[in-house]
This record gives sequence, structure tokens and C-alpha cells, in this order.
Amino acid sequence: MNTHIPITSMPSDMPQAEQTEPVLTLNNVEVIYDHVALAIKGVSLEVPRAGMVALLGANGAGKSTTLKAISGLLKPERGLVTRGVVQFEGRSIDSVPPQDRVKMGIVQVLEGRRVFEHLTPDENLIAASAVRGSRKDMARNMDRVYGYFPRLFERRTAQAGYLSGGEQQMLAIGRALMTQPRLLMLDEPSLGLAPFLVAEIFQIVQRINKEEGLSVLLVEQNAVAALEVVSHGYLMENGRIVMHDSAQAMKKNPDIQEFYLGGAKGRNFRDVKHYSRRKRWLT
Repeated sequence: MNTHIPITSMPSDMPQAEQTEPVLTLNNVEVIYDHVALAIKGVSLEVPRAGMVALLGANGAGKSTTLKAISGLLKPERGLVTRGVVQFEGRSIDSVPPQDRVKMGIVQVLEGRRVFEHLTPDENLIAASAVRGSRKDMARNMDRVYGYFPRLFERRTAQAGYLSGGEQQMLAIGRALMTQPRLLMLDEPSLGLAPFLVAEIFQIVQRINKEEGLSVLLVEQNAVAALEVVSHGYLMENGRIVMHDSAQAMKKNPDIQEFYLGGAKGRNFRDVKHYSRRKRWLT
């Protein structure tokens, strides 16, 4: 199997309005679990077509719930979008089943990788290709995945359960690419990985974004790594979006530096309480 085939870019002859329209829009979205617990509150965000955006925040901020509202995976966890609209390519998808959202081009790589451990990388990719496309598409997409992740090609006949954490994350992303997505959503891809592996995987995702025009929504606690590869970021706390700016501006923001980029050395409890009061004002 050829691992170095040329990668083709997305068509550039689409109408200008379609090029500039966001691929994904959330407008004032609220999610409730068990008809009681309000998980996210009035969340609005956009992912530009062919853009790469980060959704940042601490554990429990509501980031994964936001992704599941987009992919349609709330129902198994007894969650429900109770207000607002989720639009993909200008169309409301609130009533679209999860499997149909995948066919539309929305794919989520879940936190924790969740590959089929008893299958090989080859078999994992083949299983993912059943979602859409022909056998010819499957072969082309496998070459494409192995072109981006040559390390996976070297381990393609090993059981996925014996791959390293980084290799399993590569495989999880590769499976998502087999569905020929238009929007790739990654939930905490850096979780449990060494910094050099995080940098390698993020650089590959950035390359895919640039070469194919694939829109990416990256959910991360690791703000340092995420802001190096995205163009814009949203900061989420307690179920709300409290900040939105370019990646460069967010990296320069003193509050982001102190509390999300590892620059909070020497902060005392009084400072932290004062910062919390300012964050409540932002919401």
C-alpha cells in the first residue's frame, strides 16, 4: 500500500459566500442532563470553514458536553439540548440523528481514544470506512491515513491494544478521517501523552487542516499546546464561554498566562479569589 500518495486540497471554485460561511455555528445553546442539571449555559461559537479553533477550559467546564451537543451523542447520557440552535453548513441539525451527522461530515474523536483493541490498525480503519464510501474510497482513505501517520503503517498488523498511547491516538484520528469528514472534533487528544507526542500529533492535525481544508474544533485542557496550532480560541468555565479571541491575543492575555499557561507561580489565595470575582463579572 502506498504511504506517500499526494494529498489533494479541497476545491477552491466554490461560491464565495459558501467559502466565508462558518462550517459550524452554535447560537445560545443550553444542555440539561436528567431534566435537572444545567451543563452548558448559552454557549455561542463558530468554526470557520477550513478553520482550526480551540475550546479551552478546565476539567468539568462543559467542553465535552458541547462537542456531544454537536455530534448528537447526548441522548445515551440522558442529556438534551433545551435551548439554542446548532447549525452545520447553514442547516439546523438539532433533529438529525448521530449517524446521519456522521454522513453529513461531522465526526468526533472521543476522549480516551477508544480504539477496537482486539483489532489491528488495518481492521480499525476498515471498520470505520463502513460508515460511508465505496471500497475504492476505503483504499484511498487508508493510504491517506497512513501517509499522515507512517508510524501506524509500520504497526498496521499489530493488535491495537498493544500500541502506545500516542499510536492509539493517531489511530483514533485515522479512523475519523476514514469517514471523509468536513468537521473533525477532537476531545482532549493530549490526555496521558508525553509533550513530544502531543506536539507531533497536533502538527499532523494542523497539516491535515492546511492541506485538505478540513475544519477542526479542538477541545483541550492543554492550552499551551492548543494555542500553538489554532487560529482562534474560546475559553469555557462553568458551562459558559467567558472569552473569545485570536490565539495570539489569548497567549498574551495576562489572566490566560497565569491560570492556563503555567504562569501562576507565586499566586496566593487572595489573588485567586480576586481573579474568580473578575471571571464572574466576565460571564
